[in-house]
Amino acid sequence: MRTKRFKKVFKEEKPVIAVIHVDSLPGTPSFKGNVKPIIEKAVKESEVYYSSGVDSLIIENMHDVPYIKGKTGPEITSIMSIIGYEVKNKTGLPCGIQILAGANIEALAAANSAGLDFIRAEGFVFAHVADEGIIESSAGELLRYRKNIYADEILVFTDIKKKHSSHSITSDTDIVETAHAAEFFLSDGIILKGKSTGKEADINEISAVSKSVSIPVLIGSGITVENVEKFFTAADGFIIGSAFKRGGKWLNSPDRKKIAGIVNKINNLRNGRSLPV
Repeated sequence: MRTKRFKKVFKEEKPVIAVIHVDSLPGTPSFKGNVKPIIEKAVKESEVYYSSGVDSLIIENMHDVPYIKGKTGPEITSIMSIIGYEVKNKTGLPCGIQILAGANIEALAAANSAGLDFIRAEGFVFAHVADEGIIESSAGELLRYRKNIYADEILVFTDIKKKHSSHSITSDTDIVETAHAAEFFLSDGIILKGKSTGKEADINEISAVSKSVSIPVLIGSGITVENVEKFFTAADGFIIGSAFKRGGKWLNSPDRKKIAGIVNKINNLRNGRSLPV
């Protein structure tokens, strides 16, 4: 059932989901004082990704450092909703949203208002110690909220053993057990990644989780044109940020050549062809 929900949103096999890191938003320390250029830049980047053949997009407020733990103000939720609507309207691609840090209720509200297809949620099951402090499970509250606002069609993809975090609290619970817990708590898909932004995930963890759960498993960091073939069989989708940017840095603008390289490689793998990079 939950795999059918995934396939209803994503028409392509093993979708490529490009990350749009929107500029610093109102109220955050690095905000420049004008929202119009933020919206225009996000839409422009969405056009670059669309014309380069990606399958889906996700907007994220990564420039809003330092993040607030588990919540954000209405000034963030509202502008993210506007950006999401404009990006979705411009490209017609499946589109999602993540609001840092762990502001999952706000992300779901923005997604619902903007007509988006999915959110990326931190802290869905168990607890971990992040830069912002202790992030606890949000699954029960989040999915009840989704039901209350009649947003059941919005998929909730959940990070487990999140990057930039300490997991000593749950060190006796391995990643497969954590994945089972996320599945039991009705996650629509699990996201695995490396230890920090842009770092490669552990192929053994990806394979073990993929074999152990019946919901989609996505890779959330570290995919490159050089390593995507290694992960292709085990993963159900790829969320790509840094590798699509100039110099491989998440804060830079999209690089058409880099995007095309990875997209073409994945298309070849979908068609059963393994070509040199």
